[in-house]
Amino acid sequence: MATLAPSEAQYTVERYFRLVDEGILGPDDRVELLEGVIVAMAPHSPAHATGITCAAEALRDAVGKRATIRIQLTFIAGRHSAPEPDIAVVPGRVSDYRAVHPATALLLVEVADSSLAQDRVTKAALYAGAGVLEYWIVNLRNDRIEIFRSPERESRRWRETRIAHHGERLSLVAFPDVTVAVDDLLPVH
Repeated sequence: MATLAPSEAQYTVERYFRLVDEGILGPDDRVELLEGVIVAMAPHSPAHATGITCAAEALRDAVGKRATIRIQLTFIAGRHSAPEPDIAVVPGRVSDYRAVHPATALLLVEVADSSLAQDRVTKAALYAGAGVLEYWIVNLRNDRIEIFRSPERESRRWRETRIAHHGERLSLVAFPDVTVAVDDLLPVH
């Protein structure tokens, strides 16, 4: 993936959004800020798009109005990162984010095919460091869900990881009474 490196230092979130305000980056630019570097995002394959839709619908049905579901929108993950996770379950209502992007999340989800290595390493560390309560990778390559819980902000690692397969149900850390079927999160073949 192509990157746009800063001229003298890492981009901050503030500087990144100035590029948007100045028209240097526009709505058609599929990029995100990761660790101070502007990174191009891959185009959506049909499987990736279907995976996002399946997982978002399953989470929206499960969570209801207890949280807001955001799809491929900015999440502020520290001073130098503004990723666009495929799905973010964030506290509050949609209107809470009219003037500011969320900087806390109950659950972030990445649907992974070509991005699997980046989602397991870069995004997992970034989200743990940001204190995200829980992170799931919808792994399209291996047809499973990779679950990361109990973030350690300092080390940017997760204390708990596990794999979930078809036939299982997952509860959300933020809402233990809410469960989602793995079958509903993964696209049908």
